[in-house]
Amino acid sequence: MLGMLGGGQLGRFFVIAAHEMGYQVTVLDPDTNSPAGKIADVHICANYDDEAALKHMAKFCQAVTTEFENIPAKSLEKLAESVIVRPNAACVAIAQHRVLEKNFIKDAGLPVAPFVVINSASDLPDDASSLYPAILKVARFGYDGKGQARVKNQAEAQKAFAEFKQEICVLEQMIPLDLEVSVVLARDAEGNITAFQTAENSHLNGILDISIVPARCSEVIKANARELAKKLAIKLDYVGVLGVEFFVVNNQLLVNEIAPRPHNSGHYTIDACVTNQFEQQVRVMTGLPLGDASLHSNAVMVNILGDSWFSRPKNPGEKSDALEPLWNKALSHANLKMHLYGKHEPRKGRKMGHFTVIGQDAKAVHNAALIARSELHIGEI
Repeated sequence: MLGMLGGGQLGRFFVIAAHEMGYQVTVLDPDTNSPAGKIADVHICANYDDEAALKHMAKFCQAVTTEFENIPAKSLEKLAESVIVRPNAACVAIAQHRVLEKNFIKDAGLPVAPFVVINSASDLPDDASSLYPAILKVARFGYDGKGQARVKNQAEAQKAFAEFKQEICVLEQMIPLDLEVSVVLARDAEGNITAFQTAENSHLNGILDISIVPARCSEVIKANARELAKKLAIKLDYVGVLGVEFFVVNNQLLVNEIAPRPHNSGHYTIDACVTNQFEQQVRVMTGLPLGDASLHSNAVMVNILGDSWFSRPKNPGEKSDALEPLWNKALSHANLKMHLYGKHEPRKGRKMGHFTVIGQDAKAVHNAALIARSELHIGEI
C-alpha cells in the first residue's frame, strides 16, 4: 500500500501507474469528489493535518508521497517518523515558499532573474530601480498565475502589495523571454538521476497551455537545462520526481521555479516516453530502479480547461451555459491521446484534462495539435 497526499489529477495518474505495477494506493484528500480518491483503493476524506488520517496512513502505507507542494511540511515530518516519505519535508518546504526557493536556487549557484524580497511596503524599490517593470509574486500558495501582478513602478507595486494583503512577496524583474522550457527528472535514494527530454512551454492567462517536445531550441540549451535541473536536485538532496521551469533569455537559462512532484509539462511522458513521470514516482517510492526516460515520439501536449465548456457555440435547441466540448472532432485525429481527469464539474480556469498528439513528424504533430485545440475551442494563443 502506497500513500498519496492530494487527490487531484497528478494523484490520479499516480494511482493508475501504481495499480498497473501491482500496488494499492491510499489517497488523503478533503474533497469527496477528488479525481484520485475516486479510483484509489482507500480514500481518506480529511484535511492534510488530520491526526487520525495521518495515523491511518502511517499504519497501513509503506511509503508516502505528494502531488502538490502545499501539503503542510509538519504532516510530512510526522509521517516520516514511521514510513518512507519521498520527497522529504525539507524539500517540499523550500518549494512551497518563493523566498526560500529563490534564495536556495541563488545560493546553489544557479542563475535566476534579479529579485528582491518584500516583507513590507517599505521594501518596495522606488521608480529608479532597474527591477521595473517587474512581477510581484506572493511567497505562498501562488500557482497558475494566481498571486501575481505585473507592475511598472513603485505605485503599482504598492497597490498590488496591498491587494495581496501585505503578505511576504518576491518582486522579480520582468525579462523579455526567448521562450520557456522545463525539465522533469527522477532521482532515487542512491542518487541516480534520469531526466526526461526538455519541453518548450507556452502559457495562457498564467496557466500552461501547450508543451512541445523536444523543445524548439538549440541542443545546447536543451542539454544545459537538463544539467542545471540535475544540479539542483543534487543540491537539494532530492529523492522523488522534480519539475524545474526555466526562462530562456538571450540564449541563456534562468531558473524560474521548482515543483517537488510530477509536472503538468511532463504529461507528454504518458504517451511519448518509454517510462512516464508517474511510473518513475512509483519506482522512486518503492526503491525500484529508475525506468528508461527515452522519448519514442515527438509530442505536443495541450491543456483542456473548463473554459472549453463555456466557449463552444450553441447548436439549435441547446440551452445550457456549460456545453460538452466536441470530443469526437478531436478524437478523429488518429494520433491524439485524450486524458480527462474525472472532475465533477467544469469551471473557467480549472484543468479538466489534456490531450497529447504524438508522431515521428514534428511539424505534422504540431499542426494536428493546433487543429484539435481549435476544435475544442481552447482560448486564443
